[in-house]
Amino acid sequence: MTAGAQQALRRTMEIYSNTTRFALACNMSNKIIEPIQSRCAILRFMKLTDKQVTTRLLAVIEAEKYNPEGLEALVFTAEGDMRQAINNLQSTFTGFGFVNSENVFKVCDQPHPLVIIGILESCLRGDVEAAADSATALWRLGYSALDIITTVFRVVKVFDGMEESMKLQFIKVRQLALSHTFPPPRSPPQRRILRIT
Repeated sequence: MTAGAQQALRRTMEIYSNTTRFALACNMSNKIIEPIQSRCAILRFMKLTDKQVTTRLLAVIEAEKYNPEGLEALVFTAEGDMRQAINNLQSTFTGFGFVNSENVFKVCDQPHPLVIIGILESCLRGDVEAAADSATALWRLGYSALDIITTVFRVVKVFDGMEESMKLQFIKVRQLALSHTFPPPRSPPQRRILRIT
């Protein structure tokens, strides 16, 4: 909702506050203008766990055609947001008629976690060239550096083939990458080898 629309809503809230109660839901409360925030009781909720999302999705998806990998992909792409999970389910089924992981990732336009796992395994083997080639291939498919880094971070958190200390190093790299904002380059980034010890 734009700031102008929020100002109009603020005025409506002022006029009808004696007879009406408003319930607003948002993902980022810092995007809500201060006059509206000051008129609200702010309740913060944690993201849903993957188990909670899966349980609810199973109730919704039972009448649709799907496979377990498709369900896992929906949970992965939702990032704890049930509304996002249901929207992704509806879009995937409407677009393809079948919910599997490939279709979900096409609809959600995110790098496939299996490709990211391949990159991580190449890194762990010390095959930096293969990892860089896979990352460049994702780049050439149109994924932004932020998309790739974010998916790497989410995969690293649940990746079993890596020591905890190495996971922390990847998380530090993500934080470093996200702390810098650069205009998007016109070509794939130059390969720079970063040794994580």
